[in-house]
Amino acid sequence: MLKTLYFSIFFQPIFNLLIGIYLLLGNNLVFAILALTIIIKLILWPINQQAIRSQRSMQEIQPKIEALKEKFKDDKTKLGQAMMELYKTEKVNPFSSCLTLVVQLPFLIAVYQVFRQGLSGDHANWLYSFMPPINSLQTVFWGWDLTKRSLILAVLAGLAQFWQTRMIMKMPKTTVSQKNDTMAMMNKQMLYFMPLITVWIGASVPSGLTWYWLAFTLLSAFQQYLVMKKKAKLTLLPQ
Repeated sequence: MLKTLYFSIFFQPIFNLLIGIYLLLGNNLVFAILALTIIIKLILWPINQQAIRSQRSMQEIQPKIEALKEKFKDDKTKLGQAMMELYKTEKVNPFSSCLTLVVQLPFLIAVYQVFRQGLSGDHANWLYSFMPPINSLQTVFWGWDLTKRSLILAVLAGLAQFWQTRMIMKMPKTTVSQKNDTMAMMNKQMLYFMPLITVWIGASVPSGLTWYWLAFTLLSAFQQYLVMKKKAKLTLLPQ
């Protein structure tokens, strides 16, 4: 039941969308994947927008969080109440990033399955009835086979992940010293850990998926830049 729903709601629509774009762009799978990435990014744009704002707000209120931890270090109950009150006052949702990941996960899994099975599988059973029949996909572009692994693309995806993570983890000047800031130390570890994971995964999957992940990461970094730039302008406005 769940497998059927997943196929009907995520896999089949994404696969048919990719094939439709592929045919419209003259059987160019590289550009089709890029276009698919942009479409999925636009669908998830509002959710990611809220998550980026929450992440940035969490960084900005970190000194207040550390102050509360010090004040109520011997009373976990009061600390929890004070933290919830702080989040309410500052209008910050600490679970926003988790929600974003949950929403994006089905899309990511579906795209993974599309590139792992759809690029070289039996397409006839997955196409909608109104779609034109297609015997095979042209998966080679300038000697680059999208069904094969690509270490170069994996490294580029890792570098893009590093840039995106570094951008969102830039702490405001009002934050406490990093020596006493546990969150800052964890962020610094994630700054290097996530790109390495991206390279490892990217080097073990079809390069079509790695190309999608690279494009999606660059678009996410662009969205973060827009959000941070807008927030900086609002900060400079007279109160």
